[in-house]
Amino acid sequence: MSEVSLTKARIQSGVWEGVLVLGSRTDIPQLEVTHLGKPVAGLSVEDDPDHRGQHLVRVPIPAELLSDGVQTFVISAMESGEKLAHFSVITGQPVGDDIIAEMDLLRAELDMLKRAFRKHCLETM
Repeated sequence: MSEVSLTKARIQSGVWEGVLVLGSRTDIPQLEVTHLGKPVAGLSVEDDPDHRGQHLVRVPIPAELLSDGVQTFVISAMESGEKLAHFSVITGQPVGDDIIAEMDLLRAELDMLKRAFRKHCLETM
């Protein structure tokens, strides 16, 4: 089953989209989407009209599953249980803001330590 690959293309209008390539297989495996171990409905697989041998996979992201924090969705082959792809949606306060605030605090503390160290060096000379 390892010849099957699923690659993320984009998320648009609340729908995750990916490209399924079967490799040497001729049949499309049954796919399943789960969130916190529970199935998510709505997955669709269609032939890609622009690329022979590729299929477009779409997963609508249910609004009721979104809440503060990170929500991860896993797409796997039902017959083998092999994980083919996953995607995460982050909502609420951005993690980056927390990191930027921490960096600002660390810079301020470092500046304070530099000033204190320089003062100490001048006083001990």
